[in-house]
Amino acid sequence: MLSFVGLGLYDERSITLRGRETLADADSVFAEWYTSTLAGATIEAVEATHDLEITVRDRAGVEQDPAPILDAAERGHAAFVTAGDTMISTTHVDLRLRAHSRGIETRVIHGTTAQTAASSLTGLQNYRFGKATTLPFEETHGGVPESVVETIAGNRERALHTLVYLDIDAETDRYMRGGTAAGLLADPLGDPVGVVVGQAGSEQPTVQAGHLSVLAGRNFGPPLQLLVIPGELHPLEADALVELGGLPAEHRS
Repeated sequence: MLSFVGLGLYDERSITLRGRETLADADSVFAEWYTSTLAGATIEAVEATHDLEITVRDRAGVEQDPAPILDAAERGHAAFVTAGDTMISTTHVDLRLRAHSRGIETRVIHGTTAQTAASSLTGLQNYRFGKATTLPFEETHGGVPESVVETIAGNRERALHTLVYLDIDAETDRYMRGGTAAGLLADPLGDPVGVVVGQAGSEQPTVQAGHLSVLAGRNFGPPLQLLVIPGELHPLEADALVELGGLPAEHRS
């Protein structure tokens, strides 16, 4: 058996009760920390809280050499954990399909994701989000990739919101911040309103709305952070950005 377990958004307490029960039942536990991370906890804190020993695999160890995970799942019950939900954004469908090809039973224990948190914290309606995109560090592509601008512009043409995931470099423990992202996107997008969401899942998350040029360079606290570019706002959504995100009332439309 191979169980995919989402740890949730922020720390060692963000996991669901079903997820915790699954980890308690597992004979071995593997994790990857390269697509996302628990900003409010270390691997050691997760291990101590749930009385586990976790083997952390790098990207190559999951995508190119998954044999140790699959072998453990053949011998007994193996759990594979990530921050958020293992099948949303940090998708590991390939690993699940490899397990199926070896006749290994799999199941998914869901965790809260940045996608749902972005809607919940900003007040923007979930069904009005279009295709999401990821903004890489500037040096990676020599600037903002055209595909990112096209995705956001295309969503806005359809009156849809865009969730912009911000780049993570796990090897150097580097995280793109909302102010940096706003600065990179302000000119290419014509300086629309954006919303920075930070520390989702913590007791004091950050939600700040404003034109990208205003958000650019601001400090929104520690990671993890993401950026939302709203499309056309429903009146209730506009009210939410004013009340929950501090958007100046004159910028609500």
